[in-house]
Amino acid sequence: RSRTMSTMVYPREEKLDKLSQEEIISNTKLVMQGLEALKNEHNSILHSLLETIKCLKKDEEANLVHEKSNLLRKSVEMIELGLGEAQVMMALSNHLNAVESEKQKLRAQVRRLCQENQWLRDELANTQQKLQRSEQTVAQLEEEKKHLEFMNQLKKYDEDVSPSEEKEGDSAKDSLDDLFPNEEEEHGPGLPHQHSSAVAAAQQGGYEIPARLRTLHNLVIQYASQGRYEVAVPLCKQALEDLEKTSGHDHPDVATMLNILALVYRDQNKYKEAAHLLNDALSIREKTLGKDHPAVAATLNNLAVLYGKRGKYKEAEPLCKRALEIREKVLGKDHPDVAKQLNNLALLCQNQGKYDEVEYYYCRALEIYESCLGPDDPNVAKTKNNLASCYLKQGKYKDAEVLYKEILTRAHVKEFGSVDDEHKPIWMHAEEREE
Repeated sequence: RSRTMSTMVYPREEKLDKLSQEEIISNTKLVMQGLEALKNEHNSILHSLLETIKCLKKDEEANLVHEKSNLLRKSVEMIELGLGEAQVMMALSNHLNAVESEKQKLRAQVRRLCQENQWLRDELANTQQKLQRSEQTVAQLEEEKKHLEFMNQLKKYDEDVSPSEEKEGDSAKDSLDDLFPNEEEEHGPGLPHQHSSAVAAAQQGGYEIPARLRTLHNLVIQYASQGRYEVAVPLCKQALEDLEKTSGHDHPDVATMLNILALVYRDQNKYKEAAHLLNDALSIREKTLGKDHPAVAATLNNLAVLYGKRGKYKEAEPLCKRALEIREKVLGKDHPDVAKQLNNLALLCQNQGKYDEVEYYYCRALEIYESCLGPDDPNVAKTKNNLASCYLKQGKYKDAEVLYKEILTRAHVKEFGSVDDEHKPIWMHAEEREE
């Protein structure tokens, strides 16, 4: 029996290191089954021997059976030891399986964390590139801003260069952008804000953007200011078509839409199309509102601006004069907006070399600004500067010098509060150095 046991428990002892874990476990289970059977068999033999001992009377035979029973007990103990070791192996196998599964789970987590880390590194690199590009763009924009501010400073004091010093039409293109604004130009692209009293006067005269067109007007102007003409132009054209169907061509609202579309075209430098639309709008307004209506003056002014931008100063001048006459009737001869129209007229005459007329118009505009808006209004210094430029063209150097000194002294007082030995206007320093 013990020989049988030894062959069952250690059949492949030399090959154990070559077996896989699964093979070891399956073999251990087989060995456990064999050991369990052997244990049961030994126990039954031991039981039968003990029963035999009870029946035996001779001492010698009893001793022999006792020896056999002792051998069987030792064999059972060995079998139980083998079973215990097998159970330990099974428990160890279960523990190893649990550790392996935990290890695989941790490996999966590490792989996922590596992927996330790589993704975050890529995101960080992209963000850093974007930041670098943004910083470069900001730096460029800062430089452009400084340049534009510098150019703007120059523009304040050098707006009206004569045609001989500058290409014909260039000065008009810059300076004519500052023409008298009207209700339809108020929110227009690149144009200054209208004076509130002019709005009031225009409304008293029955001229303002009709309520049903205000939203559309604002929308068109918004798109145009963003440079999205592919949206602004079709919007205007569709509105025009709808208005002509419902109200007919000769209606003030149609003229308003024509005027808005003309301003959009003008902003695109499509001057011929804009002129055609403005002439149409002028005709409608003269028919429906009368020849001396503020809306007619607004359209005339827009046409004058358009001709001025195209260098057609002779054609623009009579339109500007007629707009001035209407504004003098509606607003009175001493209104600031009349001064703006005088300023426009002076610019048109200056581009034709009519300096006597230019002087007259600027002098009138200056009187209106000083009496209505006070000596510190920006329009006063601007008009004085324009008038001084005209004096230079006429050779009236003393008159020009007086105006330039007035402008510089007023700017000095506004900045430093007074003129004294410590704080002198720049022209005084210049004269002292010259002496």
